[in-house]
Amino acid sequence: MEFMQMIDRRRVRDSFGRQAGEYETHASVQKRVLARFLEFLKSEEKVPRRLLDVGAGTGMLLRYLRVRYGEASVVGIDLAMGMGRKARENLIADGRTHILIADAEHLPFPAACFDLVVSTSTFQWLSELDTAFGEVFRVLTPGGTFSFALFGEHTLHELKAAYRFALAAHHSSEKDRTHTFLSRDAVKSALAGAGFSDCRVSSQMELEVHEDVPALLRSLKRIGAVNASPITLRGLAGKRIMLDMMQRYKDDYGTDSGIPATYEIVYGFGRKAE
Repeated sequence: MEFMQMIDRRRVRDSFGRQAGEYETHASVQKRVLARFLEFLKSEEKVPRRLLDVGAGTGMLLRYLRVRYGEASVVGIDLAMGMGRKARENLIADGRTHILIADAEHLPFPAACFDLVVSTSTFQWLSELDTAFGEVFRVLTPGGTFSFALFGEHTLHELKAAYRFALAAHHSSEKDRTHTFLSRDAVKSALAGAGFSDCRVSSQMELEVHEDVPALLRSLKRIGAVNASPITLRGLAGKRIMLDMMQRYKDDYGTDSGIPATYEIVYGFGRKAE
């Protein structure tokens, strides 16, 4: 079964690349995900000799893994040049840490060369989850493991509902431009379809509160997550749709503290049979 969605990979790459310098300042949910993910990894007793971080970004995860697995050779890849450059700045060059600019759907490595592959907050931006998981499976050694976290289907459901309401209210022919996040079942099916055994998938909700909807949209832009929010439509009609979306969001979900933004984090694990 294939899981494919139309994503402008160039736009995703350029957006994250531009925001690399201030990404860690604004990526509050991603930092919470990282902390939970590191706890999740502790349950795995196997110590890798070679590990790969897919979508390494600014190197936040690799900084921790570099310390935890001090003798391992670690590699991080990211599609965005700006992110790769920032990761190189943030990581100590010790001959066992390498950062490459590469595509998760076409990993530039031979088969069976990593004992552990990890990833956080990345796979939701890929067009073909099956292809990406298949690539991870290919580069893992027999007995190797794959641990990851990605954003699931309930992510930003408030924004998506308000935007759809505004489009319908204006009888707009515009397509829903909000990002489609995958369900836990779809993620687990993609894991099994790629060949993994011992597949485990769970999810947790994370909540952020923003002053208002423009503040939420600015926060998404500051971390480069432009595909997560609707594109500002041009012209008077487009402006009215955006204004109605913001009002609907406030009316349906607003509190005295501001407006909530929900994120569903899907945590997954798979093993390549020996």
